[in-house]
Amino acid sequence: MDQRIINLFDEYTHKPLRREEFMKRLTTLTGSTAAAMAMLPLLEVNYAHAATIPPQDDRLITERITYPGDGAEMKGFVARPKGNGKFAAVVVIHENRGLNPHIEDVTRRAALAGYLALAPDALSPQGGTPADADQARDMFQKLDAAKNLNNFIKAFDYLKGRSDCNGKFGTVGFCWGGGMVNQLAVHVPTLKAAVAFYGRQPEAADVPSIKAALQLHYAGTDERINAGIPAYEEALKKANVKYELYTYEGAQHAFHNDTAPTRYNEAAAKLAWERTLAFFQKNLS
Repeated sequence: MDQRIINLFDEYTHKPLRREEFMKRLTTLTGSTAAAMAMLPLLEVNYAHAATIPPQDDRLITERITYPGDGAEMKGFVARPKGNGKFAAVVVIHENRGLNPHIEDVTRRAALAGYLALAPDALSPQGGTPADADQARDMFQKLDAAKNLNNFIKAFDYLKGRSDCNGKFGTVGFCWGGGMVNQLAVHVPTLKAAVAFYGRQPEAADVPSIKAALQLHYAGTDERINAGIPAYEEALKKANVKYELYTYEGAQHAFHNDTAPTRYNEAAAKLAWERTLAFFQKNLS
């Protein structure tokens, strides 16, 4: 697919670009309205393919929970291995489309690896993630940044109070969630392992506050996010923060999302997830 089309879709999903403008520009790139409409299913996510692990997998216990946020009740999806015991906890953070079936599936994947996995819904203060992805994107524009960060910090307070949590904490996030992972690494000193997939980097001045070990995954074609890598890596080295950084050449932004047909890269996604689980095993055991 023409990289200009993928870049346009990336702009549409991450910047305040109205759908009307997106379709107008897509029509220009493809040559006709009919061609643009035919292109849409290749670009937009399809949650019909989201469940790589069945929602009712008999190896897992899943539940919908709430916890106190910053002036609002936060909703979340929890998955953990079936049976008694205490588990290290992993907070799974969604893209800028909210807590959707794909992220719930990723949460189940983390649980199958042996973790108490919690996926908070950032849009809880506005009632929760809607089914319409465009509506969800607009709702993200209305989030209060400080309160939103506190809402995710408070997820760890919730986990501390669970009898099935052993007090060791990790987090993994994607796109918008990858940026949030970087912020949590700065603001949660008890965090032991933080994995950010193509996430916006924190300010260099904040990096010395990071206590967690970091694993950073980037897509080779993702110029927008990758522009921040050099400054981040320099700051990490100066602060002696333990980190691993991987760039997947030829991969697109959102390459791990297997419901995004054009951008999903199976080889990169599987390798990155294997590295993620190995990283958690090393730092949360």
